[in-house]
Amino acid sequence: MTGTYEANDIQVLEGLDAVRMRPGMYIGTTGARGLHHLLWEIVDNAIDEAANGFASVVEVILHADCSVTAIDDGRGIPVGIHDTMKIPGVQVVFTQLHAGGKFNTNNYNYSGGLHGVGASVVNALSRWLEVEVAIDGQLYRQRYESYMENGRMQVGKPVTHLEHVGTTDKKGTKIRFLPDDRVFEDIHMNIDVIAKRLKELAFLNKGIKLVLVDERPEAKEKKRVFHYSGGLTDFVEYLNEDKSVIHPEVIYFEGEKEGIYAQVAIQYTDSYTESIFSYVNNIPTSEGGTHETGFKTAITKILNDFIRKQNLYKGKNGGLSGEDFREGMTAVLSIKMHNVQFEGQTKTKLGNTEARIGMEAIVSEQLLAYLEDIDHQETLRIILEKAISAAKVREAARKAKDITRKKNSLEAAPLVGKLASCTGRDPKRNELFIVEGDSAGGSAKQGRDRQFQAILPLRGKPLNAEKKRLDQVLANEEFRTVISALGTGIEEEFSINNLKYDKVIILADADQDGAHIRAILLTFFFRYMKELITKGHVYIGLAPLYKIAKGTRAEYAYNDEELTERVKKIGKGYSVQRYKGLGEMNPEQLWDTTMNPSNRSIVKVSIEDAAEAEKLITVLMGDKIEPRRQYITTYANFNKKDIFQEMGV
Repeated sequence: MTGTYEANDIQVLEGLDAVRMRPGMYIGTTGARGLHHLLWEIVDNAIDEAANGFASVVEVILHADCSVTAIDDGRGIPVGIHDTMKIPGVQVVFTQLHAGGKFNTNNYNYSGGLHGVGASVVNALSRWLEVEVAIDGQLYRQRYESYMENGRMQVGKPVTHLEHVGTTDKKGTKIRFLPDDRVFEDIHMNIDVIAKRLKELAFLNKGIKLVLVDERPEAKEKKRVFHYSGGLTDFVEYLNEDKSVIHPEVIYFEGEKEGIYAQVAIQYTDSYTESIFSYVNNIPTSEGGTHETGFKTAITKILNDFIRKQNLYKGKNGGLSGEDFREGMTAVLSIKMHNVQFEGQTKTKLGNTEARIGMEAIVSEQLLAYLEDIDHQETLRIILEKAISAAKVREAARKAKDITRKKNSLEAAPLVGKLASCTGRDPKRNELFIVEGDSAGGSAKQGRDRQFQAILPLRGKPLNAEKKRLDQVLANEEFRTVISALGTGIEEEFSINNLKYDKVIILADADQDGAHIRAILLTFFFRYMKELITKGHVYIGLAPLYKIAKGTRAEYAYNDEELTERVKKIGKGYSVQRYKGLGEMNPEQLWDTTMNPSNRSIVKVSIEDAAEAEKLITVLMGDKIEPRRQYITTYANFNKKDIFQEMGV
């Protein structure tokens, strides 16, 4: 560092250089999420072709060399010479930021892509990219590469001209790219992540066929096809297949108002929570937004009108709350619109006012017509009875919920003798460890850094929130304690701004009971405090399973593989201790291995796919035994050897 700052020190990043220099600005991260984001940019463009009526099949191929191919049978990227750039249109798309055909409605009515950013970003972050375009009976090909030349990275440069390969009877675009291992931490794509997203897109785009081919040697399933003629109706049935539905048919309607085209599918189950999944232009809006607000407002008004007309409820104003009408609801909302505006940095919450107005108008008109139909009176009766039952229980839960609203919640009665609070008052720094039992709690309290780490021992196993009503959940002392400690409230009253801790770390024993407690707490957070997870505040603390000692030297292993490595490293004459629980660790050991931010291993809990998360929680924590048995049979490794016994220690 010279200390001088002159004009020549100012760097000008030209073309795709900016993407290469700051990839996180364009794809969020260079980890697994960002890697898959490359594929989604290409797939979204293909889906846009299909959604606008120009394609019917989209195929994704994972190759053995870690490259990926996406193919559609759409119109093909234009190959003619661009008037301004004086290069082929396809080259403009892959080499120029903010170049595309989605800035007006002439070519696409609706789109989920990044308006000209996506394709060029994929090229910029790949070692190489090849594109083939079949258009007007002719086949064209071009290749791009990122390479070093004279000590400078050449980013996404065309290494061939747009070549005319020959004639063809096909149409569409084929793109194959190799993510650059100089950019990404790992370039091996996850087949499960891809399959889940393609299935979701197939549900959202009725009739479109999505094909996933895995050519990699380790592939268990070489080809999968996702094709749903029922669209959102099939989606809701899929989400509810492991639940007990209370009316057989899925309520489906669609309409267009205020420039908003909406599709809605609804079905009620006997569960006590709501499950609403919303999308705009095929993009998941996990935090909801204006389209969800419009939907909820219309549902509440329509159903309350039926309640009042039939004089079914004697409560305040003769009406029910929106929460009552949404208990047990599984709904999928999908809208298409122009000029999408998101709120916040995550871009998962829709902000357009017209989406609320349009959705409310569509639901008010279409749902009312559905429920007034003579053929649907039984469905209406079942829904209203479910809501009235929910209202009565919700009133019983109100008093229990009041506990969580106390201003001095950390000093409320349920917390006395339990929570060991921290001295620091900065929520952005503070951490809350939820630990299993008083024994582990005692070690954690002694071993922690009191300035920013609070300890909350659970003295009993909380209820499975998936199987209980809200009043039962709030009657559980362990849950009341957690709610009070966090300070956020729950359900409609939840506010992330009131969260007292940046990190909520679940620290349970590495055994069956510990796994069960983790599952119960995560289910509770998912059902009643989902934003804790979506905002990245929930973590799993990983405690070591083994201590390997030799003389004064001690090392720790968190799994069997690490144990094998540590033993080889430390040499003969070692001893191994297996920890049965956190309570066996003294405070110093617990701090060194599990609580010290410099040394510990914690895993952030995230929801990559909300619909699949909903499905999995239902399977693992719901009432039906057979789906859970099938899942365990499929994924559990019953042949895993006990390495501790195998080593003779």
